Amino acid sequence: TTHSHRGSSRTAVFLCSHGDEPAPAPATYFQQRVPVPEDRNTNRISLRRLWAFTGPGFLMSIAYLDPGNIESDLQSGAKAGFKLLWVLLGATAIGLLLQRLAARLGVVTGMHLAEVCHRHYRTVPRILLWLMVELAIIGSDMQEVIGCAIAFNLLSSGRIPLWGGVLITIMDTFVFLFLDKYGLRKLEAFFGLLITLMAVTFGYEYVTVGPDQGQLLKGMFVPYCEGCGPVQLTQAVGIVGAVIMPHNIYLHSALVKSREVDRSNRKEVKEANKYFFIESSMALFVSFLINVFVVAVFAEGFYGRTNQEVFHVCNQTGSPHSHLFPLNNHTLEVDIYKGGVVLGCFFGPAALYIWAVGILAAGQSSTMTGTYSGQFVMEGFLNLRWSRFARVLLTRSIAVTPTLLVAVFQDVHSLTGMNDFLNVLQSMQLPFALLPILTFTSLPALMSEFANGLVFKVGGGVVVLIVCAINMYFVVVYVTELHSVWIYVTAAILSVAYLTFVGYLFSPSCSSAGCNDGLVRGFSTSLRTTST
Repeated sequence: TTHSHRGSSRTAVFLCSHGDEPAPAPATYFQQRVPVPEDRNTNRISLRRLWAFTGPGFLMSIAYLDPGNIESDLQSGAKAGFKLLWVLLGATAIGLLLQRLAARLGVVTGMHLAEVCHRHYRTVPRILLWLMVELAIIGSDMQEVIGCAIAFNLLSSGRIPLWGGVLITIMDTFVFLFLDKYGLRKLEAFFGLLITLMAVTFGYEYVTVGPDQGQLLKGMFVPYCEGCGPVQLTQAVGIVGAVIMPHNIYLHSALVKSREVDRSNRKEVKEANKYFFIESSMALFVSFLINVFVVAVFAEGFYGRTNQEVFHVCNQTGSPHSHLFPLNNHTLEVDIYKGGVVLGCFFGPAALYIWAVGILAAGQSSTMTGTYSGQFVMEGFLNLRWSRFARVLLTRSIAVTPTLLVAVFQDVHSLTGMNDFLNVLQSMQLPFALLPILTFTSLPALMSEFANGLVFKVGGGVVVLIVCAINMYFVVVYVTELHSVWIYVTAAILSVAYLTFVGYLFSPSCSSAGCNDGLVRGFSTSLRTTST
């Protein structure tokens, strides 16, 4: 057993020693640990202990509420009504199981997923895996920038141009770095406030529209899609791709390290796993309700409507945005921007502004969690320590530059259309989080008695394969819509390389005893800090 003492914090790991002389481990991202009150009666759920563990799950759940998810929700409601709510429920349930694995890895090992990958994979695959995860983080950051820019434009009635909104989001760098200095619990409370703001704003839209509760419950619990075609099928796939975010697995496995857990005590580790699972369940339940609000609003208010209908209503209400809807009988297609406009046309200006506030809260809240993800991933994969300022500045610059160019030289349609491409990008990166987390949490040498059982291994493997297959279908559909031979050829070449790399990650060769020994030795070495 190894122990570490850093100020008032402690970490310990139960692991068999292999005779290696441990070296000091680098400092974690969080400079403090949240103490957990003791409770001798472990047969009941202690609210005091649950409160101490509350925080990481809600920060993680923000990824389920980013602007990309909100756009997927409203498109689901507008294109399929209530028929795809069961897909959203299933995707959220799968997400909860994956987040459980991520939290368990962090609690049991004291290392997050990127750190374990650093010790498990050779240099070249590790660098490739890092690049794939970084692409996912940058893609998510771009969606946040797009969402915030659109929100600023709507709130200002067009006075703040889209490119101006993009530039304003650069200030997030300094705002969140400032908030971070006030301590972890205060930061968690601030994000809790933003989640509450999303619940209130989107809940207001839900109450205002008044969806059919019978249809809502049927769509949520009865797996059906009567009359659905390729459009609805693609939308269903898009829901899965938008809900399950690859970098979120890396994030959650690191966030749980912010609590004081004595890892030499198996009972305490088991308790921590229990409370983190309860907290994650509550957090994802809240995020699921908010997503349901958005789907239901657009399912009730705009499913089956045509552009011509919306044009006439917007024209009658004096909306300056009626030109967005051409005079034809084509089915209405909405995005984050048009979503706010049609809400304003049908339910009054208040609905538009409240919608914009909700989108702004979604974009702002997901900004910092993306920053945390990037920090953990860079430190874990590369063992490279950058300042928070440098890390945020780099990723935000990469995200802002292409978004700014589109905002300046194109229009809002091109800007919102980028979300489709970014959802495809997220889908492609999904195996690079799911396969490692399932592999590592199934290794007894790493997880001891907390390793996945046979049922969870098989079930988890099937779920991962299904999710990856669904998302690959989404990618294929997107590429075939581009109608370019060169794109087809390039996509085919990249697909072969992509599937080869995924196959490498899926390979069971590293579950051998020798690989396990090496992983455990590196794991034991990494967790030893200077001790008295």
